[in-house]
Amino acid sequence: MTIREFVPQVLPSSMRSLAGGVPPAPPGTIFALAASNGFAVPPRKFTLHFGRGEDDVHVPVGVGDPYVSRLQGVLVCDGREWWVRNKGKLPIQLPGGALLLSGHELLIEPGYTPLLIGSAKRRSHLLEIHVVGSPATDADGDQHNRTKAPDVYELSLVERLVLTALAQRYLRQERYPQPVSWNQVADDLNRLPDGRQWTPKTAAHIVGAVRERLAEGSDPIPGIRREDGVGEPVGNTLNHNLIQALLRSATLMPADLHLLGEDPDENHE
Repeated sequence: MTIREFVPQVLPSSMRSLAGGVPPAPPGTIFALAASNGFAVPPRKFTLHFGRGEDDVHVPVGVGDPYVSRLQGVLVCDGREWWVRNKGKLPIQLPGGALLLSGHELLIEPGYTPLLIGSAKRRSHLLEIHVVGSPATDADGDQHNRTKAPDVYELSLVERLVLTALAQRYLRQERYPQPVSWNQVADDLNRLPDGRQWTPKTAAHIVGAVRERLAEGSDPIPGIRREDGVGEPVGNTLNHNLIQALLRSATLMPADLHLLGEDPDENHE
């Protein structure tokens, strides 16, 4: 089957999953399927929209869930490769637990890729993606309401500043991110023009207080206190768990990098 013979099309309602394979299609064709609908497009310049706005997207995802954005994301093809870009507020969970944060994009590899959209406190919505090979290798609710903001954890401006410095590698969407050292946190904060003097101990104390508070709140975060049975290195693991929870709830977002004087758009384009 050639690319010209395969036109962009709505998937039949009888198709329940892409995990077991897809119908015959040219290499590079993308299939996207959610609970109620799906769409397929051959490799060509195309932008496929998905999200809560049922009447305005190709693939409705999370219809009736006000925490999902009307336009949660797009699948974009440059004529050869497909990319997924998060346009919503909530992160998109990738296989293995990695998170695609708001404003970031990722190349979709050939084969099956399940994506999850939703907050840690509520149900998640599955968006199945399947790319048939690659042209280069020839391998095989009320949708019009305003999108409801996620239930974020409350942070003071100082707490947000310190946590942004600690989580900067995550917010830049680096591969295998880890919290930066307390020395680097202090150095980065001391470069800001506000005149405040920071020490590693001060920064660590502020984050420790946040961990204690959020571990005891109405919606406690597990694994962020030493008594939670976390293995060594304890401090790094506790901070990693805290950062992951803040990212999943959209409490921390790439836009927070502006607090460090960075332009978040420069980190993912």
